[in-house]
Amino acid sequence: MALAASVAAAVFTSSISAADCGSTATAGIDWGGCSKKNLMLQGGDFQKGNLADADFTLTNLSHTNLASANLEKATLVRTWFTGSDLSKANFSKVEAYRSGFEGVNAEGANFTGAELQRANFNGATLKSVNFEKAELGRVTFKGADVTGANFSLTNLSRADLSGATFTGPISFDRAFLFLTRISGLDLSQATGLDEAQVALACGDSKTKLPQGMATPTSWPCDAD
Repeated sequence: MALAASVAAAVFTSSISAADCGSTATAGIDWGGCSKKNLMLQGGDFQKGNLADADFTLTNLSHTNLASANLEKATLVRTWFTGSDLSKANFSKVEAYRSGFEGVNAEGANFTGAELQRANFNGATLKSVNFEKAELGRVTFKGADVTGANFSLTNLSRADLSGATFTGPISFDRAFLFLTRISGLDLSQATGLDEAQVALACGDSKTKLPQGMATPTSWPCDAD
């Protein structure tokens, strides 16, 4: 028993010390669980790195390479990612309130269950991004390409999709669209969309809905 406990303790200690929080940013880095708050890390290479559970609050990660990096459950409050490569990165369950994702390439990234209230995705490439069950209240997507994005079970209340672009299907299955701005959007190929959802949203005469779906006689936008 004593030997088993000793071996278990050694394994546990090894797993704790695996992350090198003092190392310089490089591809494949392990900063899992590290505190990296209030830093200037723009232009760094974190490709395929482990940044899970790390704290990057108020840190500048603009123009960094985070392709295929793992940031699951990371704290990214007011963090800047402007112009970064986030393709195929894992942002599931992150806390990223008021963070800046302007102009990022996040194609194929995973934001499942992420807390992204008031984040800025203007001009971002978000093709095939998974936002399932994410909190996207008041998020802006002006000029963003959301082709093939999954907004299933997502809270998009007061989010602005009016300037987004996409081709082909896009999923809104059971998404919450309270005062979500969809003005001018062609949603004719959207899936999972129903009249009850649309009735809560802010569209206009240029908003196109799936075939057979009635356009609301009025939109609630004036009350916003």
